[in-house]
Formats: sequence, C-alpha cells, structure tokens
Amino acid sequence: MRSFEDFTTGETVEYGPLTVTADDIKAFAAAYDPQPMHLNEAAAQNTIAGGLLASGMHTICLHMRLLVDGLLRDTRSEGSPGVDEVRFLAPVRPGDRLTLRFEIIELRPSRSRPQWGFLKFRSHMVNHDGTAVMRMVSTIIVGRRGSGAAP
Repeated sequence: MRSFEDFTTGETVEYGPLTVTADDIKAFAAAYDPQPMHLNEAAAQNTIAGGLLASGMHTICLHMRLLVDGLLRDTRSEGSPGVDEVRFLAPVRPGDRLTLRFEIIELRPSRSRPQWGFLKFRSHMVNHDGTAVMRMVSTIIVGRRGSGAAP
C-alpha cells in the first residue's frame, strides 16, 4: 500500500483504458439521469448532443472507476475533502475507450492530523482519439507513515 510519503509532486501516470458501451450509458441514465440524449439513440439525434452520450455524472463515475482501479485500491486513501473543478470538454459516446491521465500538483501534510497528508491532483480523461472529454482538479487524503502516523 502506498502512503503519502511514496508520492512526488509532478508524478504523472495513466490508467485505463475502459470501454463505454451504449448499454452502459442507457443503464446509468435509466437509474440516475433519464434524459433522452442518454436513453435512446433516435431521441438523442434530435437534441443538442446530436446522438447518444453519457451523462456528466456517468462521466464522473467512469473517472472514479479508473482512479480506484489505477491508484486508490493500492493507496492508503482516506477519502476526499472535495473537488475543486470538473469540466466536461467533449461528449463520451458509445465505443469510447477512456484513459485517465493523472498528475500530482501538490502534496501537503495535514497540520491538524499528522497521520494524514493531502494529495492534490489534476486529471484529464481522454478517449481513444486522444480527445480530452473531462478535466478534474481534486484532493485526496492519504495516510502517512512515521511520527504520529498510523502504522
């Protein structure tokens, strides 16, 4: 398990790919965002989207899946104090193969809880053509080793 001390500012990695299907898009939409552009190809043709696409919330969930599989599963992650920025840059369509490009932009030990550190990152999720579909800036809390830290 990686601890806070195992990371460096400027570290960049890629996670994925993850392929999105029309069935994935429709199932998520049916449960959480039942709008025509997410549910039905024919209805989606008559929207500003011009075809079936994943909802923004689905896109964020896909980002999270890549982040968990690539990083968090093997990290002493303690959660997140929040997201600073999310931007949807291009639609996520059926057949897209998504990759997460992840860069650590700041590491800061917690002043009030010495067992934790804050890892701030910038990420871009891109499709198989290299088109950025989403950008995020966020922070995760990571367990520390050493003085005052949990083992």
